Amino acid sequence: MKIGVLGTGNMADALATHWARAGHEVVVGRRDENKAQQLAARIGGGVRHGSLHAAAEFGEVVLAALPYGAGEDVAERLRAALNGKVLLDCSNPVGPGFRLLTDNGISAARRLAAAAPGAHVVKAFNLCHENVWRMNPPVFDGRPLAVPVCGDDEAALALVRELVRDVGCEPVAGGGLERAGLVEATAALFIWLWVGEGADAQTIAPPLACAAGPER
Repeated sequence: MKIGVLGTGNMADALATHWARAGHEVVVGRRDENKAQQLAARIGGGVRHGSLHAAAEFGEVVLAALPYGAGEDVAERLRAALNGKVLLDCSNPVGPGFRLLTDNGISAARRLAAAAPGAHVVKAFNLCHENVWRMNPPVFDGRPLAVPVCGDDEAALALVRELVRDVGCEPVAGGGLERAGLVEATAALFIWLWVGEGADAQTIAPPLACAAGPER
């Protein structure tokens, strides 16, 4: 698969490393192409570098590994290059005090879709710290990490599910893109529990067998 990566931050580094190891062709793009070159060289595996436009044009899947808000501006400028592409959003609109910056409005993923209406936006990879995504693979107590995936185009979802598996995780159907806001809100809650309260977020849900209550 051809993958373009917009950005050179920790998420770009972690995910692109997995995908290069899995044999995908990857081009990393950034306004500062020197930074893109440095990341490509660090990952190795034939990863190339270029401008944001070059990465967007190259990929059939394009990862927007950009801060909330910046992704919209970049997607709007790259609208033509992103037309018909899968645009993968891993951002979290979480601000000071672990507050959800979308304020119960339009999700970050849907804002990205509005900025690049010809792209097929999929939300995934936003529920964990970048160091979790660096694990090879992210497995806990013998169970691969599950990754909710939200989107409206089945072909796009199929490609992203493949990329989730290439990271060593299991994709979980998260519904259409209208549900991406729920995944983003879940991230805000989990970050607050983990960082703000020192609580184990896994303890807030019972096992699947007991999700409807124990049998009487």
